[in-house]
Amino acid sequence: MTFSVAARCAESGQLGIALSSSSIAVGARCPWLLAGVGAVSSQNITLPALGPMTLAHLEAGDLPEAALRKALAEDNFSQYRQLTVIDATGKTAAFSGEKTLGTHHVAEGLDCIAAGNMLASKAVINAMVTAFQQSRGELAGRLVTALRAGLQAGGEAGPVHSAAVKVVDDYSWPVVDLRIDWSESDPVGELEALWLAWEPQMQAYQVRALDPREAPGYGVPGDE
Repeated sequence: MTFSVAARCAESGQLGIALSSSSIAVGARCPWLLAGVGAVSSQNITLPALGPMTLAHLEAGDLPEAALRKALAEDNFSQYRQLTVIDATGKTAAFSGEKTLGTHHVAEGLDCIAAGNMLASKAVINAMVTAFQQSRGELAGRLVTALRAGLQAGGEAGPVHSAAVKVVDDYSWPVVDLRIDWSESDPVGELEALWLAWEPQMQAYQVRALDPREAPGYGVPGDE
């Protein structure tokens, strides 16, 4: 019920995930990230706890494959799960249990990994990796581009209703955390529009957090 891409930017060190689903609020349940450590997408029949568990093992020094296996070992229903992992160095790992739904596939590329279930075809995931590797610019924009490519290659077997993109940098909070929790028609398109609105404001919000003295005006009534 989900297709996703997780990636890192070799230049900035940012880590991020973009994903879409036929289910509501995919961004609230599936993407898990920790700055300087890694990114995990816990999908299919989702157990959200697997995301933080895998990140904890990464932070303790495990490579992605070992971190993933240790987290899954604590789940009595791992055969229903699909997970992808990328660490801060770009190493990746993935798991698709025997009960992963429908057509499912995983593909890895340089600094990225994509996976999905209930897919229109395996070409969806391959298209996402290709689009990410061919794109340039901000990591969040590249991730959304890859998500759009997956949708254009067929996406899920049925319509999608939610989409999200999340990126971490040097801080304890995400620098991008945008979600379309429900859309009847085009959640990926709405996510693209939201990213285009957020991108020119992103730096200003970081400045406001780190040094309010240097913050640009808020542009709202009362901020004269």
